Amino acid sequence: MQFTAQHAERANALREGTLVAHLGITYHVDELGRFCATMPVDQRTHQPMGLLHGGATAALAESLGSMASALIVDLNTQGVVGIEVNANHLKGVRSGTVTATGTLVHHGRTTHVWNIDVRNEAGELCAVCRLTNLVIPRR
Repeated sequence: MQFTAQHAERANALREGTLVAHLGITYHVDELGRFCATMPVDQRTHQPMGLLHGGATAALAESLGSMASALIVDLNTQGVVGIEVNANHLKGVRSGTVTATGTLVHHGRTTHVWNIDVRNEAGELCAVCRLTNLVIPRR
């Protein structure tokens, strides 16, 4: 799936008043057309030991994958809900910014599955995540 800057603009317009905005997550598209999101590692996203909270990482991954799925369905007739998310945390992060990059591995009629890599500012892999979304009819 190839994304454009217009996709990122649409996604960022939907942030206000959500957990995505509270965590400082912003969306963009990289040079390869992959949908990405950045999140600061600060007091909003730390756990008590001063490291990036695993739940914040999972929220970043789910936010990225859910929004990406929402951008590729007809939101007039369909909605997207996450039904499973997992994250394997590989490297601690204390500060800076992390970037999640999503790859669509299954684009079905009723489900989408995303692989999401989370990297620190040095480009080191910090977490690998997988999200399964259910595509549902809108009421």
